[in-house]
Amino acid sequence: AKGPELRLEVKMTRIGGKILELKKITKSYGDNVILKGFDYVFKKGERIGMVGKNGVGKSTFLNLITNKEQPDGGKINVGETIVMGYYSQEGINVPQDKKVIDVLKDIAEVIEMGDGSKLTASQFLNFFMFPPAMQYTLVSKLSGGEQRRLYLLTVLIKNPNFLILDEPTNDLDLLTLNKLEEFLTGFGGCLILVTHDRYFMDMLVDHIFIFEGKGVVKDYNGTYTEYRVDLEEEEKLALAEKAKEQEIKNTAAKQKPEEKKRMNFKEKFEFDTIQKEM
Repeated sequence: AKGPELRLEVKMTRIGGKILELKKITKSYGDNVILKGFDYVFKKGERIGMVGKNGVGKSTFLNLITNKEQPDGGKINVGETIVMGYYSQEGINVPQDKKVIDVLKDIAEVIEMGDGSKLTASQFLNFFMFPPAMQYTLVSKLSGGEQRRLYLLTVLIKNPNFLILDEPTNDLDLLTLNKLEEFLTGFGGCLILVTHDRYFMDMLVDHIFIFEGKGVVKDYNGTYTEYRVDLEEEEKLALAEKAKEQEIKNTAAKQKPEEKKRMNFKEKFEFDTIQKEM
């Protein structure tokens, strides 16, 4: 029997009218401008990917909306009904001296599904490939990858309606990612996903915040693959433009020596004339 797999649609805390509003947010570290006047109002069930080079402010942005850091200016309003779940790069530490099942039971005994049925902590663990025998072992006996998977479950079992996943593809194995994708397909809340994994991004998000640096964040309406294709097209055009400029310069450079020669004849003629006059 497949069990909960067929209907892992978690019933979330009801989402009210206001979700998350960012108004004229500014944030810098010295000369490094992260955001300048960033405005955005999140809509229900919105799925946003975030891309950009390291150090352009993706993690800072996530810390701002989860209240781990404060903006220099502007206002962040979080709706009263919002339950944040944040899988972060720093957060991967689960209590070593507890049994796997107790780590989750301390957070929630059951998760309520979309159809009103309940999933116990044990069934939830089972779905994410922690079979019963493994559930009663100590966390300290788990491998690094298994501990990261358990950390992910501590985020998901809180039943968030606003879920942030920061580089999950760096830490989690393929099987776990398949399960996570399955879980997220039925997830009705807001999702923010930071990942370099093109496939994972394409599967799960509707549009993308592109952090270009110097406080510039573009909202791109499309998949990550479409964005990359657009970017490559832009780069090709820029290269063609450069090549054209270079060609013009080269042509100009070739013509110049002749001009110089003509000048020399003229100079020579003038010089000869002056000589004769003398």
